[in-house]
Amino acid sequence: MKNKDIIALSASDLQKQIEIERSTLEKLSLSHSVSPIDNPAKIRNTRRTIARLITELKKKTSAA
Repeated sequence: MKNKDIIALSASDLQKQIEIERSTLEKLSLSHSVSPIDNPAKIRNTRRTIARLITELKKKTSAA
């Protein structure tokens, strides 16, 4: 997810997207622990996306 897409989301949409990304990260981590996934960088990218979403959510909630 691009930063400009993240910035365009509302606070409630950010919450929903964080939950979706966290479940994706959980599934990726579980699959990787059972058998190595093709692209382990997906785990790192998902973690970074979650961090970007949380950062933007904090910006929006502190501004309100």
